Amino acid sequence: MFKGLFDSASATVISPADFLICIGVALGIGLLFLLCYLYKGRCSKSFAGTVAILPAVVCVVIMLVNGNIGAGVAVAGAFSLVRFRSAPGSAREIGMLFMAMCAGLICGMGYLGYAVLFALLLGLVWVVYASLSFGSFKTGRVLTVTIPEDLDYTEIFTDLLEEYTASYELESVRTTNMGSLFRLSYYIVLKDPAKEKELIDKLRCRNGNLEIMIARSGVSTVEL
Repeated sequence: MFKGLFDSASATVISPADFLICIGVALGIGLLFLLCYLYKGRCSKSFAGTVAILPAVVCVVIMLVNGNIGAGVAVAGAFSLVRFRSAPGSAREIGMLFMAMCAGLICGMGYLGYAVLFALLLGLVWVVYASLSFGSFKTGRVLTVTIPEDLDYTEIFTDLLEEYTASYELESVRTTNMGSLFRLSYYIVLKDPAKEKELIDKLRCRNGNLEIMIARSGVSTVEL
């Protein structure tokens, strides 16, 4: 089961049957990785298609260079630079892409048993971490509040922030609307996320119902 298809000295040419078997296993692994990624997560349609077929693409590249891993990785790396040079993804997306490429490389070398074992093991670990919310700590938010220029922003929201947040820090202040408004950005950690609306309502009473925004910290708007 864990013997390579191309280990024998006579296997100088890949037969159509072996080629199709490798491609089929790689596609199955890609589908498995996609299901693991979608477990308690979401992605764009294009990224889902990429994860599903990437192992098969890498598998073909490795087979066409006759198992030369250095040449195969160089070719696959050139392909990835063309697509992903200007759209940096999240660590989660990049990690899944590397997993898919590694599985495709193993399939291209003909070690299908190891490829399946690798996919099952990494897929299980991925699902377990997602179930346990591994690495998920009490995350902060970015609070952006717009106030008129005649308000002193240094302590105007201190009492509210101390009441609703476990910690807060004023990170930036900038003027907007030709200098008639100040835009304050705080990094906050809410004591109770359920009271987020209550905090916003009280902030609105202080800033004259001007714009207020609370966003998750570190969220990227770029999708692969």
